[in-house]
Amino acid sequence: MAAFSAVVLALITFWLHRRLVRATRMPAPWSSVTDVALLLLWVLAVVGAASGSLLDPRWVRAPAFVGMTWLAVIFYLFLGLSVIGLVSFAVRIVRRLGRAEPNESFDRRRLTAMRIATALVVVVSLGTVAYGLVEAARPRVVDVDITLPRLPSQFDGMRIAVISDLHVGPSRGAAFTQRVVDQVNAQRPDLIVIAGDLLDGTIHYVADDLKPLADLSAPLGVFGISGNHEFYADDGGRWLDVWDRLGIHTLRNQRVTIERGGAAIDLAGIQDYTAPDPYEPDLPAALAGRDPNRFVLLLAHQPRQAIEASDLGVDLQISGHTHGGQMWPIRNLVTLQQPSLQGLDRVGNTVLYTTRGAGAWGPPVRVAAPPEITLIKTMSG
Repeated sequence: MAAFSAVVLALITFWLHRRLVRATRMPAPWSSVTDVALLLLWVLAVVGAASGSLLDPRWVRAPAFVGMTWLAVIFYLFLGLSVIGLVSFAVRIVRRLGRAEPNESFDRRRLTAMRIATALVVVVSLGTVAYGLVEAARPRVVDVDITLPRLPSQFDGMRIAVISDLHVGPSRGAAFTQRVVDQVNAQRPDLIVIAGDLLDGTIHYVADDLKPLADLSAPLGVFGISGNHEFYADDGGRWLDVWDRLGIHTLRNQRVTIERGGAAIDLAGIQDYTAPDPYEPDLPAALAGRDPNRFVLLLAHQPRQAIEASDLGVDLQISGHTHGGQMWPIRNLVTLQQPSLQGLDRVGNTVLYTTRGAGAWGPPVRVAAPPEITLIKTMSG
């Protein structure tokens, strides 16, 4: 996988050389400086891609952070340079259809316009990513009130803290986890739930970055489920074992009873939608034998799992996964796969809350999708 990433990134680097240096006829020595910078950034991006799975993040986190940030710059450069390329292509087609004669003056104006447009794309891309770095580094607590008709009155005012999508490993470490834990504990929630995707990497390299989670505390408990990334670089079941040792009660297609003021609700949790054998999600197993008249809260990493949840009588589902799109305009693609991008929604008979999550996958960058630690206040009615 790392070798494949290196090859793909090399091809992208070559394309950037063609578009930034060759197409603009960049003069020396700036052409050489740009090519050296592109080569160095390619190396850092490869380091970032290998961090957490092949390389120890503790030793390469700084270069990995730069390399992963460069991926965000590449994304916006690709968007901007593609627009320039399409416009340039359209101009050539129009001139060809009009059988315009070769014109040296026109070619000079065209080259000047391309240089100006390319410089503008570079500046805007760097500025956007700089903003996104600052945005992603500051998870904020988002308060959400949810009215639930079948919720027992004894659970009126229950405060649920939601942690999701930390993605510690290549770009973020234990310090980031500790900051999130401190923010959650400061809210003094009644219940803490973790909606998956806490890491990117292997247990050997990344498990220590999750140790601050052991400090989480809530009267009704701390519960968690797997996300898709728990299964990418290591065995998801072994990752959940790590969580259990940190004091997180993991729900693996299971449910527990939560009691408050003499009343009870069911808290169920299922594996991720894409979890491999033998960890496939099994909501019917999680709900088997329960009292259908009892309120049920479901933890499921992906919002699309709410479709089945609605069919099986789930009252409230809490999910993550989408990051709210993380970097505009990716949000427009997320909605092609998921029934909800972020926030409060309804899927059939199930109320769905999708948190944007506190971290960031890949580039430590968020644009128009600020990170969040969600604090849900439930109300019966």
